[in-house]
Amino acid sequence: MSRRLPKYFFNFVCLMVYIFLLAPIVVVLLSSLTTTEYIVFPPEGLTLRWYTELIEHPEFMQSFTLSIIVAFGTAIIATAIGTLASLAVVRRQFKGKTAIIQLVGSPLLIPSVVFGVALLQFYSWIGLAASPIALILGHIILTVPFVMRLVVASLVGFDRSIEQAALNLGAGPMKVFFQITLPIIKSGVIAGAIFAFITSFDDLTVALFIVSTDVVTLPVRIYTYMQYQYDPIITSVSSIMILFTVVLMLVIERVLGVGKVFSSKN
Repeated sequence: MSRRLPKYFFNFVCLMVYIFLLAPIVVVLLSSLTTTEYIVFPPEGLTLRWYTELIEHPEFMQSFTLSIIVAFGTAIIATAIGTLASLAVVRRQFKGKTAIIQLVGSPLLIPSVVFGVALLQFYSWIGLAASPIALILGHIILTVPFVMRLVVASLVGFDRSIEQAALNLGAGPMKVFFQITLPIIKSGVIAGAIFAFITSFDDLTVALFIVSTDVVTLPVRIYTYMQYQYDPIITSVSSIMILFTVVLMLVIERVLGVGKVFSSKN
């Protein structure tokens, strides 16, 4: 009996952690089904009215589409830049290497509000108006450090003799990269792309300084809507975002396997 107590205690702690993490999500999902005109939990009755109400608010769907486009563009470009930069940092020695690494990682240290204000001033100085391009450029700066950290971790302990063997057999550098190097470090590359996508899609602080009346991402749309309204439409939009994330993770698990993507084994 005494031997089983630590196991029971460990299981209990794990259960409490799961409840703590999932409780807010459950509250949001159930609150979106309430029949009242305001957000309440537990819900008073069950209805899908607030999901159908979204039809009368096409601005939410427009913002959702914009957030997807910006996040997808950010993930592709940030992953490409972060992967190439990681290869240069790990495999090359050059002057100012430490300074460049610190410069690239600086967005992780600078508060998001300061970074957003700096982007706003810079865009105003160069005359770049609020647009999806402006959002993507800002999010690239914000997400490249995440990609680099994950790709660098995949490059640690990389056996370069495989690449040397391919080069000696006549393969070109590009062929070696795409057929040997990239498949070996794909776990870090894919994980970096996922982090870049989620960070861009969920960003509020930086986007708040860049958006305009015509270019509004979904987090900013929710934030501005809650300043004047507090009805369950907000929880219904949040529930759709949660379900979208769940579907995305299920697709990744089905196609790639989350365990394979985030494992250290290549």
